[in-house]
This record gives sequence, structure tokens and C-alpha cells, in this order.
Amino acid sequence: MESAQLCTRGYYRNSYNSITSASSDEELLDGAGVIMDFHTTEDDSLLDGDASPGSNYAMSNGGGVVSSSTHLLDLLEEPIPGVGTYDDFHTIDWVREKCKDRERHRKINSKKKESAWEFTKSLYDAWSGWLVVTLTGLASGALAGVIDIAADWMNDIKEGVCLTAMWFNHEQCCWGSNETTFAERDKCPQWKTWAELILGQAEGPGSYIMNYFMYTYWALSFAFTAVCLVKVFAPYACGSGIPEIKTILSGFIIRGYLGKWTLLIKTITLVLAVASGLSLGKEGPLVHVACCCGNIFSYLFPKYSKNEAKKREVLSAASAAGVSVAFGAPIGGVLFSLEEVSYYFPLKTLWRSFFAALVAAFVLRSINPFGNSRLVLFYVEYHTPWYLFELFPFILLGVFGGLWGAFFIRANIAWCRRRKSTRFGKYPVLEVMTVAAVTAVVAFPNPYTRQNTSELIKELFTDCGPLESSQLCQYRSRMNGTSAYADASGNQASTPGVYSAMWQLGLALVFKVVMTIFTFGLKVPSGLFIPSMAIGAIAGRIVGIVMEQLAYYHHDWFLFKEWCEVGADCITPGLYAMLGAAACLGGVTRMTVSLVVIVFELTGGLEYIVPLMAAVMTSKWVGDAFGREGIYEAHIRLNGYPFLDAKEEFTHTTLARDVMRPRRSDPPLAVLTQDDLTLAELQTIITQTSFNGFPVIVSKESQRLVGFALRRDITIAVENARRKQEGILLTSRVYFTQHAPTLPADSPRPLKLRSILDMSPFTVTDHTPMEIVVDIFRKLGLRQCLVTHNGIVLGIITKKNILEHLEELKHRVEPLSDDP
Repeated sequence: MESAQLCTRGYYRNSYNSITSASSDEELLDGAGVIMDFHTTEDDSLLDGDASPGSNYAMSNGGGVVSSSTHLLDLLEEPIPGVGTYDDFHTIDWVREKCKDRERHRKINSKKKESAWEFTKSLYDAWSGWLVVTLTGLASGALAGVIDIAADWMNDIKEGVCLTAMWFNHEQCCWGSNETTFAERDKCPQWKTWAELILGQAEGPGSYIMNYFMYTYWALSFAFTAVCLVKVFAPYACGSGIPEIKTILSGFIIRGYLGKWTLLIKTITLVLAVASGLSLGKEGPLVHVACCCGNIFSYLFPKYSKNEAKKREVLSAASAAGVSVAFGAPIGGVLFSLEEVSYYFPLKTLWRSFFAALVAAFVLRSINPFGNSRLVLFYVEYHTPWYLFELFPFILLGVFGGLWGAFFIRANIAWCRRRKSTRFGKYPVLEVMTVAAVTAVVAFPNPYTRQNTSELIKELFTDCGPLESSQLCQYRSRMNGTSAYADASGNQASTPGVYSAMWQLGLALVFKVVMTIFTFGLKVPSGLFIPSMAIGAIAGRIVGIVMEQLAYYHHDWFLFKEWCEVGADCITPGLYAMLGAAACLGGVTRMTVSLVVIVFELTGGLEYIVPLMAAVMTSKWVGDAFGREGIYEAHIRLNGYPFLDAKEEFTHTTLARDVMRPRRSDPPLAVLTQDDLTLAELQTIITQTSFNGFPVIVSKESQRLVGFALRRDITIAVENARRKQEGILLTSRVYFTQHAPTLPADSPRPLKLRSILDMSPFTVTDHTPMEIVVDIFRKLGLRQCLVTHNGIVLGIITKKNILEHLEELKHRVEPLSDDP
């Protein structure tokens, strides 16, 4: 009932037909190396000012809803183009957007029985949501397939080329060859390394040096091309994109971030960045790519193109589609959108997110980019059950994941902050080339760092069997696939090849840890999912092999003899790698439910849900002990985005009067009177202040609050009136009332601005706890809230004020304990 009153009293005039955006999110922000600082340009510098002792602004009630009458003439007024739209780097008004959508829906329903055409329009409007998520899913799946195929091909180009078909990668080139062997199945006459092509020899020091040089050359070429494309054509195409997606879904406007150019450049440079061998993944940026598709397709439907809140429902569904094609996990994608990125997630968005994820997964499965009839390269299936005692090493892997996550977040944020504050950040091309050169030079000698990270995860996840030729499985392959425990001989339990592989994995672990810290945040598309999973998979595989050898050599220990008989296959090292990957990814992102479901969909078995839950929850608890922020929240705070995290609890005891503006030393509160202000005086107030909104009062004497007017709407309305109405002069009277004030006969034509007035501003009293105020801002998506005392306006609280207050308290006062 209150919501209906709010829509009727406050925003009924701003119908959807009056909203014609002056610019769209598809615009490209020109320039290279754009550095954004939202601390000073964001929307939430709305109102500052001070309430001096003589400044008493009375309201009609303390509930925030000012009573007003509805007049038919207001509904018949010509809409003002541009009113109700938002500037770049501003926050949307969720309440106004929802009211606009309800008014639009009422108009469509009232007209659908008038004619067949109106009925068809109502059907189109009803189904437009499903159409836009279908198109988003189709585009996301198709782009993901193209990116996967292109990245695999370009990654193999660094090592050689297929002579029979240039467009084949290494694996495809040797598929039809009859000259491969079991031990060297990746070698065939059709595939030539660069040393064979240039020097004519496949072995020897010269061949190794030539392959080393070509590997480094291609890596640097790919990295240089990627960073130059990003810098010149689409600065927003860099990074993971998930911190910005979270901020946009919370209501922030970043024009160009989800546009056509960003989509095109991100798709191309993502392939180049992955192929360069940098310690990054394509899974995170795929969420950005899917959201770009959702944003572009939303402009085909007025229901979404003219309403920012409705558009964010499409972006939530697009996020689910992005994760669906990244991991082949449609259900996990929906839960990821719900748990990690979405700010507003109604039930219908859940259904549409599920459908978008389904369509995207179906398209990717039809393309079959990996040739294994799976949606991801590292899909695995385990058949060995786990035992209760194994929960102890599983939990240890969770502890490792939490420690890694906490360390990575602190180290990466410290490096990114240093990049922002030093001259080094002004040379993104040099930084990318330096990191790419170090990565290529150090990675080539180690086969586990040389290969693609997704292929490394696949090898670490895979259980050893008779068809595996990996160095990690030599102790099994030597016995023709029989169990490692069938022979009691210790020499055959594990060969020197296994120990050598463990040393190489240990070095790869250190390399990945160091390089991931410096890579995430470069000016190229860079995801964090795959590097984190690789670090955890390496640690997990090492632990799994150690456990396997302990069970083999000491099967008579009380830990093993009850459940691990001699000759039985008890330990699955690949399972440990999978749990380690989940734990490390959980430690970095602090995801829980969605992460467990994603990994569960990767393995295809319900049997390992309990170990997964144990490892992921342990990782989160350990990580939270060092700080509750995940990596995405940390980057949001680093970049100064106006984001109120719904997961954080406000445990302080401050009141609204402690946070509101103006302060005692600030200028007085800037206000407008409803009917005794001239156009010249209004323009003076606008030009001499930087506030983004002004309270409107009855008069200087009465000072009773009438409503709230936004700076952008006032400017647009005045410009529109001067252009379309004759007789509007600087001396014209500006009024926000229903009827024009009584004026002398020789007065110029007055200017009516009532249609842009919000007559239902939200208010709280000065004694309202900030815990309640923060909750209101989070759940209603407010831009500002007026503070009153006995109906007198004392000041205003904006989202920026709340964020600044939280930051001050974090550095000054320790939060109260949750426990009594």
C-alpha cells in the first residue's frame, strides 16, 4: 500500500515515454589509459551544506511522504525529453525506476483491450524479458565457443604449427596420424616445432634455444597486441570486470563499460591475453562479455532500454550465462549471480537467469570447442569413494586455501595501490610487457608452467589410469594399468619420474603464486578463477600423492588398516587436486554455495559434496579471520566505487546526525522556494554550487518541505523550456506548485517545473541508528535521505557519506563484537 502511494504521489508524472536517454551505455569512452577516480565524480556528492541555528525547514510529516493532490492537467503535460535519465558515474534511483515501470505496465494493461494491435504490444512486452535473455544466452555461448577455440589454437602457435592444416591446434593436428606412440602421443609428422621449421632439427641445444626464443617472442607479441588494443580502443576492456559488474548491478552508471566496442575488444584481447601465457584466466572476463551482450540486446526492447532498474535484471541473467559457459555449470552460474554479483534478484530474474544459463550451455555444447563433448576442458569423473579419515587432509587444504586467499588479497591490493600512486602505473604497456617477459622466460623450462593453465588443471584433476602418459602417473603406467598396491615392491610404488614431477609442481606453485599477484590488475583482460584453481590443484595433487604413498608404504598403520587393504586403490590424488582448487578459489573470492555447485557440476558426482563443503567452508572461515573482504570487494573499495556490500553487518552505535551533511563548518543548506524564485536566481544557485539535488520549500518564512529536485532534471527542463516556449526570460518566475502564483500583468511568462519534483523524499530522524539507515539504503537503493528533527530538516545523508563514515570507523574504531 505504501509503495502504491509512493508511486502515485511522487513519480506518476515521469512515465516511460518521457525518458529519452541523451547517451547510452554503448558509447565508447575515448582516450587511452583512462584512470577513473569516483571519489569526486560520483553521484553521491549530492548535497552538502549546514543547518545553521536559524535554518529551520519544516516538513508536513516525519514519515517521508508529503501529501499532495493529483491533477489531471499534470498528466496531460508534454513530457520533457531527458528528464529521469542519469549522468555518467551517477547512481540510479531504484524507487523512481520501479514506479516508472509500474506506471508503464498499468498503461499497457489498460490499453490492451482497445484493439488487436494494443493486445499484440502487450504480448510483446510480456515476452520481451524471455526474448532478451534468450538472445543473451545465444550470444554468450557462441562467443565463449569462439574464444575457447581461438585461445587453444593461439596457445599452441607458440610451440609450433600444423603443416597439413594451419587452423588445427596441436591435438587436432595429430588426431588422424597413425605414427604416434603411447608414450609420445603428442608427436606426429604433421606437427612441426619452430626449431624443426627454422633449423631443421628437433633435438639438441640449438633446437631448445630456438623453441625457447619463439615461445617468448609469440608470448610478447600477443601481450603487446592485447594491451595496445585495450589502451587505444576500449580502456574498459581490461581486468576481470566482475568488480565493475557488481557495482553496476548495485545501481551505478558507467557508460561505455558494457558497450559494443568494449565487447569487441574484450573478446579479441581475451584470446590474446590467454594465449600469451600470462597467469590469468578467461572465466571471469566471460562474465563481462555476457553482460555486454545482455546490455546491447536490452536496447532492442523499450521495457529495458528506458529503465535502468529493469536493465539490471537482464544483466543478472547475463552474469549467470557467463559463468555457465565459463565452467559448464548452468546451476552454478545462477547461484553465482545470486550470491556474488546481483544486488536486486527477484524471483522472475531467477527463472530468467536459469533459462539464459541453459541456452548458453546448450549453444556451447553444440559448438563442442574442446572436442570432448563437454563444456569445459577439465571435466573429470571419479569412481573411488572417499573415507572419513580423509576429511583431515581435506580440511588442511581448506586452511591452505584460506591462507592463500588472505595473502593474495593483501599482496595484490598493495601492488595495485602502489601502481595507482606511482609513475609505474602511467605506463601500462611497459608493465604488461615486463610481466609477460618474466612469465615467458621463467615458464618455458618447466613443462607444468609452459602449458596452458586449463590443460595443467586437467592433468592435475585426472585420475591415473592405463591410458594416462603423464609423468605424474608413471608409477601406474609401468605396471600396465594395474593397481599400484598389487606389488609390494617399494621400487614400483613411485618412480623417479613422480618425484621429479613433484619437484616441478612445487616450483610451479611458487611461480604461480608470485606471478598471479602481479598479473591480476594489468591493463589486459585477466580473470582470477583459473590461476587460483591452478594453485590449489597443484597443492592438492602434491598432498594427494603424499597420502597415496603413505597408504602404500604404511598400510599397516591404524589410520589405514581399517579401510585401506593391501592391493586396494584407496587414495585418489586427482580428488585432492579438485578440493585444493575449490579451496583456493573460495579463499580468494569467499564464494561458498555457488562454488560447491560449480565444482560439483565439473565432476558430475554427488559423492564428493561433503568433502567439497568442508574444504570450501574451512577456506572461508580461515580467510575471514584475516579480513571479510573478497578480492572483488577489495578492488571495489580500492577504485572508490559507491558500493554498499549487503554481506557486511553494521555493528557500530552511531546515529544519523553523526553522518549527515552539512557539518557545522560547512556552508548552509542550499534550498529552492516553490514559487518566489526567478530563473536568474535559480541559475545562480546551480552555477555556484556543485550539489546534485536541492530540497524545495514553501517559502523562506514557512520553510515547510515540498519535495526534492535533481540538478540534472532542473537543467534539462530549463533548457527545454527556453527552446520550446516563448517569453521565458531571466526574470521569469519559476514555480513548483500546481497553479501559477499571482503575478503583475507586465511580468514575463513563468516557468512551471512541478513535473520534475519528487514530492516523496525519504526522511529519517536525527536519532535514527545508522544501522537502520544503512539497511534502508541497501534494501531500497536510495541515493539520498533527508534527516529531520520534529519535522525540521537538519541535513541529508547520501551513499557517499555512508561509505566515508564506514571507512572512518574502520580506521578509528574497532567494531563491536557480535557475541555478547
